[in-house]
Amino acid sequence: MGNDIENLQELLKEDPSNFQARRELSVLLADNGFNEEALKNLEYLVRYFPDDAELLYNLGIIYEKLKILDKAEEVYKKAVSINPQEDFYYNLGEVLVALKKWDEATDAFEHVIKTDPKDGNSYFNLGICYMNKEDTKRATDNFQQAVNLNPKDMYAQFYLGNIYMQNGLTNFAEECFKKVLEISPDYSWAYYNLASIAYGNKNNDEAKRYLLKTIQYNETDIEAYKLLTKLCLKENEAEEIISILETRLEKEENGDLYYILARVYKYVGRIGDYEKNLRKAIANTFTLTYPKDKVQKEYNSVKSNESEEAEPEEKIEEYNSSEEADIFDEDEEEDSGEDLEEEDDLEDEDLDEDLEEKDEI
Repeated sequence: MGNDIENLQELLKEDPSNFQARRELSVLLADNGFNEEALKNLEYLVRYFPDDAELLYNLGIIYEKLKILDKAEEVYKKAVSINPQEDFYYNLGEVLVALKKWDEATDAFEHVIKTDPKDGNSYFNLGICYMNKEDTKRATDNFQQAVNLNPKDMYAQFYLGNIYMQNGLTNFAEECFKKVLEISPDYSWAYYNLASIAYGNKNNDEAKRYLLKTIQYNETDIEAYKLLTKLCLKENEAEEIISILETRLEKEENGDLYYILARVYKYVGRIGDYEKNLRKAIANTFTLTYPKDKVQKEYNSVKSNESEEAEPEEKIEEYNSSEEADIFDEDEEEDSGEDLEEEDDLEDEDLDEDLEEKDEI
């Protein structure tokens, strides 16, 4: 392949007007990841052949790879105006999705489906468009059609599960997430959502099992650690969650995890460890998403009361299982006179969080 590129480059040195050689070279350069070089050659060719839809399409692909989305949109639109091929419309639709132009993207994928009604990827993308347009019914219909055409489309299954979960149809959601795991057994978000459903159904053992799977496959999922912490304290398993958090922090420091661990230590009465982990949370400010001023005040308060702290190894008080432990809410006033603000609800996955789009569908 390298020799082919070199040979074509030599031809162009001898004859820069050899458009066929330049066209072949641009394709080879793009195929081998030399996007900047391919871009120069394609832009050169388009100046001479502005109405060549295939050249415009290839130029759009390079703009898309280089994240120059406005120009990709422009040349794709010109390509479809000259030759309304489904591939041209599909790529245009993907760029419009990336630009969050949902109405135009919908039109593009509808054009594809008119030509090829069995294009599952277009149904998936229509589902994304309608979901962002808050048209839940059409989003559901298109994701379901994508699944019907391709039962192994884990992304469509996952989005279907999210929609069902948002609308309280947890049995259907659970079925979707389990299908996702049949296709991809290491998909951590599916485990987390199953854990959230189990937790909502008060099936704590199952929720814990899914959460442990979540962090097995995604050690950086802070929401999973939050929910797992609540579960462990609810089941009087403080030492287990302390071990899990400390093991993770040995691998990589994280402000949020230090703060969660600090609150566990406060809960069990180990005030020295509580203060130490608050200090580490503040030191890792770039990974601390809890309100930093509140964490600082909490730290200042415990430091000012060091002489009145409980013994570091104070016995854990038995947890009343009829009440839910929430170590993320202050249960007593700090000396600063302010309570730590209640943190975000930790029971549910943020289902509106954007998922990474399909790569090169």
